[in-house]
Amino acid sequence: MTPLFLDTSVVLDALGAVGPLRDASRHVMDHAQSGRVRLHLAAESVQEVLFHRMRRVDRPLALEQTEVIRALCVVHRLDDVVIDRAMDLVASTRARGREAFIAATALEAGFDTVVTTDERFVAVPGLRPLHPRDVAT
Repeated sequence: MTPLFLDTSVVLDALGAVGPLRDASRHVMDHAQSGRVRLHLAAESVQEVLFHRMRRVDRPLALEQTEVIRALCVVHRLDDVVIDRAMDLVASTRARGREAFIAATALEAGFDTVVTTDERFVAVPGLRPLHPRDVAT
């Protein structure tokens, strides 16, 4: 089973309304449901998904959707090591807070690729962005 580290953008696009990125993002989630890939996610992303979904749908549905995502993913902790690395990334790259925390989590977990639609991940040394449409079938 191939491990993939996801940026929040992929999850939100998969849960969102019809748009140019939804199909590719749902394709990644379908791969996880079928057991072809194992998804990894930062704890920061879980918070972001819940926050975003609560602005779009009612609370029970937002909670349900977030739990489904948690069940599909290995969720990586936000600890002092990740915080320190994220702060270093903000100081030394163009990554902003959210991106830096997700990138730091991926790097600390040993990933060199993050599945994302966010072009700012290009600026993080040691982490290659991979668009959801480029995830192998």
